[in-house]
Amino acid sequence: MSVEVSSAGADGAAPAPANGRAALVVLLAFAVFSGTDAIVKVLAAGIAAPQVTFLVTAAALLILFCHAGVVGRLRRLVPRQPGLALLRALLLAGDTLLIHYAFAALPLAEAYLLAFLTPILVAMLGFVLLGERLSPIGWAGVVIGFAGVAVALKPGVAPLNLGHAAALGSAVLFALSLVLLRRAKAAETDEALVASLLVVLTPLSLGVALVGGIVPVSAQDFALAFAGGALLLGGHALLVRAFRIGEASVVAPFQYSQIVWGGLYGVFLFSTPLEFHTLAGAGIIVLSGWFVLK
Repeated sequence: MSVEVSSAGADGAAPAPANGRAALVVLLAFAVFSGTDAIVKVLAAGIAAPQVTFLVTAAALLILFCHAGVVGRLRRLVPRQPGLALLRALLLAGDTLLIHYAFAALPLAEAYLLAFLTPILVAMLGFVLLGERLSPIGWAGVVIGFAGVAVALKPGVAPLNLGHAAALGSAVLFALSLVLLRRAKAAETDEALVASLLVVLTPLSLGVALVGGIVPVSAQDFALAFAGGALLLGGHALLVRAFRIGEASVVAPFQYSQIVWGGLYGVFLFSTPLEFHTLAGAGIIVLSGWFVLK
């Protein structure tokens, strides 16, 4: 990972947003993240989820440090704004713990639907904290995208419980972490932002895994975890880049594309057929992305 930070003025302000390019980058980021999810799904069939999380995260951290060492960029892993980098890492770590709890307590569709409130929250936080303003058409795109997720997932009706609260809390923490990316000065490297997340998440996931118990891991599982770590690292690098070059309120709604990528991975890796409601929801999501970029 050798992404260079865009230039900025002498005051260290963030460069002017390039929303079109950022949209393409974030679409690729969520495609890569969905690949990580698919590998995690395969590993979780025989290994507890917290241990899978640790294996994949540790692999990503190892790859990052090895690459930085080979190319002589270890210093770029040290954040110049340690407070902001640590805060973002803690937010994402909390997001991970909450969404894992939500997946255990809720049907997957309901957990996803609440987690996908993130783009709406980012649009609101971007307005309040960053002064970013979506046009009426852009706001319509955010809401239409959420409706597309609802159509694709067909969530059921169930009494509210702590799982719903965890999923909502996960969306709030993820939204705050994304807004922080736009507040990061251009002098901060992308590598440092990714490294700080992995340095926090790796021991945290190990601690959770130890509580539940560790099982032996085969060579094939290690290979899959390594592949998952590479995708996780790539996904976070692309996500950081997208939110560094584009407005948070515009880029965030493309998180909805994970429904599309997840469906495609399901077809090719797990022979899961694409149902009509999934295709219909995907079409609505594509339309929402067009509105947001208007």
